[in-house]
Amino acid sequence: MSVPRTSILLGSGGISTETRRQTYRTLVSDHFSDCETVLFVPYASDDHDTYTSRMQDFMGPNGPSLVGIHTFEDERSAVDEAEGIYVGGGNSFLLIRDLHERGLIGPIRESCLGGVPYLGVSAGSNVACPTMMTTNDMPIVLPPSFESFGIVPFQINPHYHPGKILFMDGDQLTQHYGEERSQRIKEFHRTNDTPVLGLWEGSYIHWDGIKGVLIGRATSFAPNSSPQDFPNGTEFDGALQVNDSG
Repeated sequence: MSVPRTSILLGSGGISTETRRQTYRTLVSDHFSDCETVLFVPYASDDHDTYTSRMQDFMGPNGPSLVGIHTFEDERSAVDEAEGIYVGGGNSFLLIRDLHERGLIGPIRESCLGGVPYLGVSAGSNVACPTMMTTNDMPIVLPPSFESFGIVPFQINPHYHPGKILFMDGDQLTQHYGEERSQRIKEFHRTNDTPVLGLWEGSYIHWDGIKGVLIGRATSFAPNSSPQDFPNGTEFDGALQVNDSG
């Protein structure tokens, strides 16, 4: 019996320019082309109605129709019956807490591994990973577990950028003194072996259960290895090893 391929689209966020908005809308419309409605999970925000409405508007006229999961009395049945699932961005700690407390980790995982198309942006890409431990977010709530959907076998650090943040200190442009993203990922690898993909702003990956394809730019990290930059169109496996066959 054949195993269904997964259909997973993960984005970093940073959709701040018209070009990036058009890319987002095209990718989302194509990804959910067979779906009349898509189940939207707004739990990375604390205003579920407003967030769902805002994302529907952001989709544009050709995007799928979003239905907020919070409007269903039986959320697990809503997942079972969903044609597509979209988990929005926001605070990853808030999101993973609500997913666990509502008993949605297993049902969403099973649906997506069974072939239901999944879209996750920012926090929604974090929770597609085995854990949400490579988030950038402030822990504003305490989730019962960091375990996430695990529908991709690697970790993602969304909003990745190289080097330090620059800011104006008086009339001088100065480096921020906090850790670089790469330093935080190295800290993760002191106690974890899972490879991490630093997904740059405005970038996406398609994952089909066997290989990923990058749209945009990313940097991969593995324990005891130097970071590797991935240009647009890079194909890679679940260990973030590049497919050089093409």
